[in-house]
Amino acid sequence: MLCCMPGVAFVPALLVSWSSAAFIISYAIAVLEGHVEPLVPYISDTGTKPPESGVFGFMINISALLGVITMCIRYLLIEKQNESSHFVRSSCNMFSLCIGLMGCIGMGIVATFQELAVPSVHDIGALVAFGSGVVYITLQSIISYKSCPRWNTYFVCHIRMAISVISCIAFIPMIVFASKISMTKIDWTPGEKVKSY
Repeated sequence: MLCCMPGVAFVPALLVSWSSAAFIISYAIAVLEGHVEPLVPYISDTGTKPPESGVFGFMINISALLGVITMCIRYLLIEKQNESSHFVRSSCNMFSLCIGLMGCIGMGIVATFQELAVPSVHDIGALVAFGSGVVYITLQSIISYKSCPRWNTYFVCHIRMAISVISCIAFIPMIVFASKISMTKIDWTPGEKVKSY
């Protein structure tokens, strides 16, 4: 079985490395091209204009694929562990996988539909990606606690739950502030009239 093969742990590490590189490279290109200000732009702003939009879209789609592979490995690993321990219902594990896959689809939507080209579709993709991600990590944290102490240490469970809580807390202001913003362009010059929607 794939999840029992040695060396499969490189996939989540590759996912984190590749995703980080996607954000850093598109940010660097956007700043060097003068398309965004260097001080804390939105992630989507760094993937709106060419040439960084092509790099952003390509790399985030690869990240979504790596996310799918990582989640499937995690699903198979829990199923294998569950055969002997019966610590979680198989349906809960499957539900968690489906939520995670929804998040990866959301990432693909964000990568494919740029922020200013199709804003409503981009925003829905971002909501699905982040919302599903928060639910997925919370479910995985609960599953980790249920598998203690045989398959996990409590330290790992506490770290996962801390990430889960931080994600939940960060998701709330993201929704509040995103609902108040209506962007039609990134560039703004002083004295320019702003349209309100």
